[in-house]
Amino acid sequence: MNKSSFFPVMLVAFAIIVVWYSFTVVMNLPWEKSVAERSGTTPSTMTMIRNTLQQERPVLPAPHQVVTEVINTTFKKKVTSKRSLVYHAGITLSSSMLGFFMGTVLGIVLAVAIVYNEALNKSLMPWIIASQTIPILAIAPMIIVVLNAIGVQGLLPKAFISMYLSFFPVVVGMVKGLNSPDRSYLDLMRTYHASAAQTFFKLRLPTSLPYLFTSMKIAVATSLVGAIVAELPTGAVAGLGARLLAGSYYGQTIQIWSALVVASIIAATLVMLVGIIGDWVNRRMGLAQSTPSGAH
Repeated sequence: MNKSSFFPVMLVAFAIIVVWYSFTVVMNLPWEKSVAERSGTTPSTMTMIRNTLQQERPVLPAPHQVVTEVINTTFKKKVTSKRSLVYHAGITLSSSMLGFFMGTVLGIVLAVAIVYNEALNKSLMPWIIASQTIPILAIAPMIIVVLNAIGVQGLLPKAFISMYLSFFPVVVGMVKGLNSPDRSYLDLMRTYHASAAQTFFKLRLPTSLPYLFTSMKIAVATSLVGAIVAELPTGAVAGLGARLLAGSYYGQTIQIWSALVVASIIAATLVMLVGIIGDWVNRRMGLAQSTPSGAH
């Protein structure tokens, strides 16, 4: 983060925290009023506001409650403990990364096929786009049930859900990247009688890398979402999705929010890592930037 963007980012973060605390007070205040009425007491406004920020099972936990829960379940628990967010995050991350790898490979293969085959471009691309209109919450249980019926269990079903979400941005980005070389360069390759393979590896693939890594940053975040969503219909006992389920069953909103915060931190870290790798590859390839204009 450069100096010019540091202050705006900090300002937005501060505004989010202020709004979060405000909504915490507003949403938790009815419970405090109900407690005061039942006990026949009349606490001061400041006392009631302070109590809204300290409830054991609040409607909306305060930011400091979520931070405390994250610290307690990451740094103060053994990694192997079922109450450790590190343990649950590791399980979700493993299926997410497998799905991301499969989705990236599938996306690249489909993109190459679409670019080099006009019939596939006209027939396959519309179906790929249409596949993303199906809500993942609707299709995930069906995929899990079908795979379990044929004996596929454990990591793979969740990875398939992650792959389903992550392959699409890779296909779209890679197709745009493979078609990005200037027409004059393609004509020059034909002038030199370059084969399709030579044109692909020496021109199309290098120019597509910025688009590929831009799409992979989207794909790696959606793959994590897919892994978490895949854990919900299976009644998983481990993983960030399982923490969300357990928290909803027992009304542990602080646990739910802590799992969400950890998931967002992991997603942001993965996106940053893909961006760093992309920048390094692009520099090695002599490309000027990792995020091409119009690639988003």
